[in-house]
Amino acid sequence: MADAMQRWISTFLDAQAAERDAARNTRLAYGRDLLDFAGWLGHRGQDFAGATRDEVEAYLVSCEAEGLSKATRARRLSAIRQLYRFAHEEGWRADNPALRLKGPGLDQRLPKVLTHDEVDRLLEAARDKGRSLDDQIRNRALLELLYATGMRVSELVELPVAAVRGDPRMILVRGKGGKERMVPLSPPAREAVADWLERRDRAEDIARKAGQPAAKHLFPGRGAAGHLTRNHFYVLIKQIAVLAGVSPAKVTPHTLRHAFATHLLAGGADLRVIQTLLGHADVATTEIYTHVLDEHLTSLVLDHHPLADRTDKT
Repeated sequence: MADAMQRWISTFLDAQAAERDAARNTRLAYGRDLLDFAGWLGHRGQDFAGATRDEVEAYLVSCEAEGLSKATRARRLSAIRQLYRFAHEEGWRADNPALRLKGPGLDQRLPKVLTHDEVDRLLEAARDKGRSLDDQIRNRALLELLYATGMRVSELVELPVAAVRGDPRMILVRGKGGKERMVPLSPPAREAVADWLERRDRAEDIARKAGQPAAKHLFPGRGAAGHLTRNHFYVLIKQIAVLAGVSPAKVTPHTLRHAFATHLLAGGADLRVIQTLLGHADVATTEIYTHVLDEHLTSLVLDHHPLADRTDKT
C-alpha cells in the first residue's frame, strides 16, 4: 500500500516537472505534503486510491488540531487536490474526493517593512561580515544584488555567472515556473558584482589548475547543487542584521525583496512596472505593497503630527 502511494507521488511530481515546469522548490513542498497525507492514510489502513472525501476532511481537521497555520493547511489541501485531479485525468480514480473542499482561507499579513536607513546599515554591515576579504566582498555583492533587483532568494543563489559578465545594466533572471524577466542593476550593485567577479574568477583559476570543474553559478557552493544554499544565506543575513544593529526578527532575504518594492512605490514607480520587476503573475499580488505604504504613512502621521496626541482640556 505504501509503495503504491509512493508511486502515485513520484509520477505526479514527474508530471508537474515535465508538463507544468514546476519549480524544484514547489515540487519538494508538494512531495512533503503528500507524504504526510500518505502516512496519515497508511496509519488508518487506507491509501490514495480508496480515500473518501470524509477522510480528506478528517486529515485537514487533524492538521488544524496539530496547530498548523492556515497557510500550511491551505497548501496541503492544494497538493492533495492537484494529486487527485492528476489521478482522475490518468484514469486512476473515477472521482476527485478533494474537488469541492473549501480551504481554511488565508490571513492577509502585510510584509515587514525595512526603512531606507535600515537597508543602508545592512548594506554597510555586509562589507565587514566574513572571515576573509573574499567573504566580505561576496556578502556585499549578495545584499547589493538582492536590494537592487528584488530577486527571490532562490533566483539570487541560482544566478548563473554568465548573467553578469560584461558589466550589464540589466540581467536576465529565471523565476518561478521557468519564466524569465529582465531586472536592472544599480551602480552600487554593478560595482559590488564586479569586485566579486574579480575575486571569484581568481579562485576559479586556482581550482581549475587543481583539476576541479568550473562553477557555473555566480555564488558557488560546496553542496550538490553547486551554489550557495538558501539556508546558508538565511543564516548569513541574520548575522549581518545583528552586525548592523537591525532586529534580526524583521530581516530575511524576502524582507529585502519587500524593501525593494515598497521603496520603489514610495518613490513614485508604477505598480505595473514593480509587478514586472518582481515577476508577479498577477498585479493583485503586487498591490499588497500599496497597503504597506498606506499603513506606513498612517503611522508616520500618528507618531509625528503635532495634533495626533491632542486631548480635550476642560
